[in-house]
Amino acid sequence: MTAVEINRSIDCATFLKVLADQTRLAVIRLLIRRSLTVGELNQSLDIEQTLLSHHLRVLRDAGVVEHQREGRSIRYSIAAAVKSAGRGAAVDLGCCQILFDEKGKS
Repeated sequence: MTAVEINRSIDCATFLKVLADQTRLAVIRLLIRRSLTVGELNQSLDIEQTLLSHHLRVLRDAGVVEHQREGRSIRYSIAAAVKSAGRGAAVDLGCCQILFDEKGKS
């Protein structure tokens, strides 16, 4: 199932539940600027790697982020299906948009 198909199968309330977690929203704030490896995310967020992996899996399963293996590392980015093409930093969930200000706050 592709990210687009996953996005269409999840309703707005489910998306909002996925993003209603402070850590997952912090991951989105970081990835909205550029793709990052798990190590880079972990360094910025300063949380246990197992907890970060859990949050990344939830975001990936919801189709909000994508990952790509680079040797021994995994690089995450905002899924093309939800990255807003408009001005500024935003994710478009289909049911709503989350806009981030210039300092990375929502």
